[in-house]
Amino acid sequence: MNTKIKFFNTMDRRLEEFRPIHPGEARMYTCGPTVYNFAHIGNFRAYMFEDLLRRTLKYFGYKVTQVMNLTDVDDKTIRDSQACGMKLDDFTAKYKKAFFEDLETLNIEKAEVYPAATEHIKEMIALIKTLVEKGCAYQAEDNCVYFSIAKFPEYGRLAKIDFENQRSGVRIKNDEYAKDAVADFALWKAWDEKDGDVYWESPWGKGRPGWHIECSAMAMRYLGKTFDIHTGGIDNMFPHHEDEIAQSEAANGCTYVNYWLHCAHLMVDGDKMSKSAGNFYTLRECVAKGYSGRELRWVLLGAHYRKKLNFTFAACDQARATLAKFDELFSCLKETAATGNGSEVEEIVSRAKNAFDTGLADDLNISEALAAVFGLQHDVTKLLNTGSLSKPGAETVLAQFRKFDEIFGLFEVDAEKGEKIPPEVLEMAEKRRAARAAKDWAAADAMRDRLKESGWTVEDAADGFRVKRLD
Repeated sequence: MNTKIKFFNTMDRRLEEFRPIHPGEARMYTCGPTVYNFAHIGNFRAYMFEDLLRRTLKYFGYKVTQVMNLTDVDDKTIRDSQACGMKLDDFTAKYKKAFFEDLETLNIEKAEVYPAATEHIKEMIALIKTLVEKGCAYQAEDNCVYFSIAKFPEYGRLAKIDFENQRSGVRIKNDEYAKDAVADFALWKAWDEKDGDVYWESPWGKGRPGWHIECSAMAMRYLGKTFDIHTGGIDNMFPHHEDEIAQSEAANGCTYVNYWLHCAHLMVDGDKMSKSAGNFYTLRECVAKGYSGRELRWVLLGAHYRKKLNFTFAACDQARATLAKFDELFSCLKETAATGNGSEVEEIVSRAKNAFDTGLADDLNISEALAAVFGLQHDVTKLLNTGSLSKPGAETVLAQFRKFDEIFGLFEVDAEKGEKIPPEVLEMAEKRRAARAAKDWAAADAMRDRLKESGWTVEDAADGFRVKRLD
C-alpha cells in the first residue's frame, strides 16, 4: 500500500496518517441501529459514511474487519415492545429484517459481524465484574451497578468537556441522557416492573445491561482490547463513546481505540430533521416517493462526512438526472467501434485516477473524488462528440469507471440498456399524467386501460411517471 491515508481523529482534533495495529489490516467498529423502528435517513447518513470508509480502505488494499452492533435491548426496545404487547425478540426481529433490507436498497456492503446485544450478555457481565473488582464500579442502593467516573481521571477527553463543576455522587440510570449531564452511568440496570419479562440473572440480581457497556463488550469480543477505528454520528460522541472509552480502558488498562471518526448531522431542507417539523423520513418513505436506492445513495454521499448534509427531494431529482447522464455515457462508450490504440485517453484517465485517489486518501474527501469523476465524464464526452474516441480507449474509460464504482457503488457500468418504449406508449402515458394533473380521473383511467391493452403499465414517480412492460 503506497498510498498514505489520513483521517481526522476526533480524539486529537487533527488529521493523522492511518497506521493500523496489524499492517495491511483495518479493524473497525461502527455503531449500528437500535432496532425499535425503521431507520431514518439521518441514520443512513452515518451508515453511508461508514460504507465509504470501508470501501476506501479496501480500495487501497486493506483487509477490513468491520463489526456493527445491533442494539436489541435498551429503554426504547423494551418500552415499544411492551406497548405493542410483543415479546422483545419478536418485536426487534421485525426491525432487524427491515434494517438489512434497507442496507441492500442502498447497496451498503455487509459488515463481517453483526453482533446482537441480547446474544452477548455473558461478555457484558464479565466486563462489569472486572470493573467492580478493580473498584471502578459499584452497586448502589437501587441495586443498579454504576461506573464511577471519579476513578477515571481522563473522562471527557474525547468530547473535550470541562468537568470542573461536576457534582459528586450524581447517578444516571437511563441509557441516554442530556449532553451536559456528567455523572456515574449505569452498567447494569436492576429489574423493575417496567421491564416486564426482559431480564437476565447476574451477580447483582436480575436485570439487564446498560446501553454503553453493550458496545464495549461486543467490540472487545470481536476486535480485541485495542483496535484501529471506531465510528459513529457526532451525537454519539458524548455520552456514549465517552462512556465506552472510560469503561473499556479502566477494565483493560490500555488504549481502547486509536482513531475516532464522527460524521456530522443530516439536515432536511435546511432544518434539523424532526417529526414535529414534518421533515422526518425513513428510507422506506423516500423509496415510496419513487426514488431508487442508487439515487438516494448519491445524495447521501454528496457531502464530506464531517460537514452537515442537507437532504432535499430536489437533490434526489438532480441525482436521477445526473445518473441518467452517466448511464447514457456508458451506453455510448460500449457502442464505440472506432479503431485505435486507446492512447487518446491515457492522460485524462491517469489524471482522473490520481485526483480521485488523492481525494479519498485525504480524510475521505468525497468532493474531490466527485470532481475527478465529473472531470473524466466531461473529457470523454468531448472525445465522443468529436469522433476522437477509439474502442480500446472507450474500454479503458469503462474500466476506470468500474474502479470508481468500487467506492460509489451506484454507477451500474455494465447494466444492460433498457427496452426502448414505443413513442405511442409514451404519448398515452403523458396524456394520463396530464389528465391526473387536471383531476380528470375518467380520462386518466381510460389511458391506463389503453396502456394495459398494449401490454404496458405506468407507475407514478416523483419526477412524473415510469412506463414498464407488463409481465
